[in-house]
Amino acid sequence: MLGVIAPFLKGMGTGAGLIIAIGAQNAYVLTQGLRRNNQFAIALLCSVVDAVLIALGVAGMGLLITSNPLLLVIAAWGGALFLFWYGLNAFRAAINPGVLKAKQEAGPDSLKKAVVTTLGVCLLNPHVYLDTVVLLGSIGGRYPEEARLWFGIGAVLSSFLWFFSLSLGAKWLAPLFKRPVAWRVLDCLVGLIMWAIAISLVKQAIA
Repeated sequence: MLGVIAPFLKGMGTGAGLIIAIGAQNAYVLTQGLRRNNQFAIALLCSVVDAVLIALGVAGMGLLITSNPLLLVIAAWGGALFLFWYGLNAFRAAINPGVLKAKQEAGPDSLKKAVVTTLGVCLLNPHVYLDTVVLLGSIGGRYPEEARLWFGIGAVLSSFLWFFSLSLGAKWLAPLFKRPVAWRVLDCLVGLIMWAIAISLVKQAIA
């Protein structure tokens, strides 16, 4: 059981750290949530897109990495360095925090338009592929098959929890996300999580 919990929590932590950031996707989800505009469908679609990309990354990169011991070491050190850099940026952002603003113009007025717009926001952002397919795939791919599955489940769950909380809880979350102090605390937490996971990867690599 302990062998399952560790990769699951690492998947959740890494996934949450990468997803929770000020960006176009989160701003869009928050905006439509505030307008009660297809918010359930939008949150579900964002989560499903993430889930598919994470699954492709963890499965595909996982098979590639576990078949080559050298790639296994490279993935560990590469992932650790990236997470350390990501955590450092989170701490830097905490010094000068931004805010997540919801736009005031009218959003999509039909489910079809909401779906098309959401797909555009999700899939036309190159960072989503780096975060899900490459980074999460390379980190999760270091685990044996069963543990790799739980790492992916943890990452997917963090995506679902975040997007549905942001969309369905927009009315209560919007005032919070307008306060820089909230992002300062959140960025510090993200930085700590990223560094903790980076350290664990280094320990595994040198073990």
